[in-house]
Amino acid sequence: MTVTYTSRVATARFGGFSRLLLLWRGSIYKLLYRELLLFLTAYLGLSLAYRFLLSEEQRRLFEKLVLYCDKSAELIPVSFVLGFYVALVLERWWGQFRTVPAPDGLMVAVGSSVRGSDARGGRLLRRTLLRYGSLAALLVLRAVSTPVYKRFPTTDHLVQAGFLTREERRRLEALRSPYNKFWVPCVWFGALAGRARQEGRIGDDCALKLLMEELNRFRAHCSLLFHYDWISVPLVYTQVVTIAVYTFFLTCLVGRQFLDPAQGYPGHELDLGVPVFTLLQFFFYVGWLKVAEQLINPFGEDDDDFETNTLIDRNFQVSMLAVDELYGGVPELERDRFWDAAVPRPPYTAAAAPPPRRPFRGSAFDVTLAKEDLQFQPLEELGDPPGEPLDPPPESSPEPPPGDGDPQERWLLHPKAELGL
Repeated sequence: MTVTYTSRVATARFGGFSRLLLLWRGSIYKLLYRELLLFLTAYLGLSLAYRFLLSEEQRRLFEKLVLYCDKSAELIPVSFVLGFYVALVLERWWGQFRTVPAPDGLMVAVGSSVRGSDARGGRLLRRTLLRYGSLAALLVLRAVSTPVYKRFPTTDHLVQAGFLTREERRRLEALRSPYNKFWVPCVWFGALAGRARQEGRIGDDCALKLLMEELNRFRAHCSLLFHYDWISVPLVYTQVVTIAVYTFFLTCLVGRQFLDPAQGYPGHELDLGVPVFTLLQFFFYVGWLKVAEQLINPFGEDDDDFETNTLIDRNFQVSMLAVDELYGGVPELERDRFWDAAVPRPPYTAAAAPPPRRPFRGSAFDVTLAKEDLQFQPLEELGDPPGEPLDPPPESSPEPPPGDGDPQERWLLHPKAELGL
């Protein structure tokens, strides 16, 4: 679903971004063409009614309404309100992407901490730990993402897909809690890791600590993603922006009409029939609003939403490979090809060969000095006599002996003297 065009703009060239304007999937044209056609149809309908259906007296009244709406449209702060709103939504969109739970750190910690390659011991333990991590992420994504929920609508589907066993489903459903239970697999993970430490499958407490830190980081991502879905952008903010944009263009629908040039109204000396620049303004402002509408929840089914099902497949496959097939499978050690080279330098292909140039050492190395400026000057010529400090040390006032300062301090140090004893 994600529209990727990075390779098209890898190198800046003439008309680089203009080539992206021809794309349809995920484009602003696909989002906006219905609203644009509706606005243009309504505008032309009003224009034809003004020209052919209204009487002379009605036309004069309509012209006054046009002038009034054109002047009043400037009072609506569309760009100010809309700009801040889109910036907020874009920041929220990027934050949601950064909180999508990935098991990479967890699988490295499990693969390096949990020992044993026997099928009933170490291997089963590692695979179960990573399955619990994948299950926690899946329970969160299933709650926030429409495509994931369509893929796994019930816990029976999780059992059939291999993320849950029947016994685990029974325990999960028997837990009396109305809230989302994505945290339950994390509890199972911690309990299983503690048992592995007692059985000696985890070598020491430092390894267990590392494992629990990675689990807590993974669980925090799951929790934050769930709260992103729960706590939305305040509804009043979205309503204000939407009302501002649509009110502005409803006003422009009347206020931007071309009037009869014979009436001599200021700014209406030309009658084009079609408001080209008003349509461009509609394209930019309403397009901006549609961008916010698409980004405010990236876990839907829009063209540019996150591919959550692909993330689930990738994370589950990679985590299982890391703790199973790759466990203990380290390649044999051998000398690299630069073993005897004092200054190793990897080769280039003909397409990637860089032009000959000096390596960058710092911008100050580009400074050129005259020959006479390279000589050190005697210290006597600098104005500082030898053996004397540049600045004399400041004179410090002697500190009063204890008890001679604050009255409370004197009483604490010499209570009998203060009482006359």
